[in-house]
Amino acid sequence: MTFPDFDATGDPAPVTAGDEVADEEGRKRIPFWVEFPLLILVALAVAILIKTFLFQAFYIPSSSMEDTLLVNDRVLVNKLTYRFGDIAQGDVIVFDDPRGGFAGDGESVIDSAVRNVLESVGLATPRSEFIKRVIGLPGDVVEGRDGGVWVNGMPLDEPYLKDPGFAIAPFGPVNVPADHLFVMGDNRAASQDSRFFGPIPTEDVVGKAFVIIWPPGRWGGL
Repeated sequence: MTFPDFDATGDPAPVTAGDEVADEEGRKRIPFWVEFPLLILVALAVAILIKTFLFQAFYIPSSSMEDTLLVNDRVLVNKLTYRFGDIAQGDVIVFDDPRGGFAGDGESVIDSAVRNVLESVGLATPRSEFIKRVIGLPGDVVEGRDGGVWVNGMPLDEPYLKDPGFAIAPFGPVNVPADHLFVMGDNRAASQDSRFFGPIPTEDVVGKAFVIIWPPGRWGGL
């Protein structure tokens, strides 16, 4: 604790203008031109960390999941769901492109950071990720016959289909390997899925899409 100086009369000595200036200078803030870039860098780092470990907004670029998801919808993907629970039939998941899509080769650090931020808020489409519905789990036998999808010898009830009357071409039977999933789009007439590229490894699953966040008129769970 500091005490004020006293003059010869015993009263506190007056504070000079120079003392006030020195006190203010000691608490001087970082200049705005320095602070603003630092805030931008912190915001970029936080956005990338959230996208990498927690949640990601995913932009719907095609009609393959209609009418569940429409072109230009944004959904929120939970990346922690499957760390604490199992993938279930009917889940809508985001996963890495099984054909070995864009991997960021040749990107500069700045381009990569901008892309990650835009993808994290749903303003850009991830160039290496798909979104489909889980149809078959490890050990299941999936087959297309009689115009529909059969799993383990039973016709699959699919109320989410864009056109329930659409008859798909026969395929399979496909035995889903261990640690793999059979995925399909809800718009069977316009979906590149496991009928074409086969079951996907569970390790390629990014997370579970669980809610539509944009546009506001389509807010709701999946």
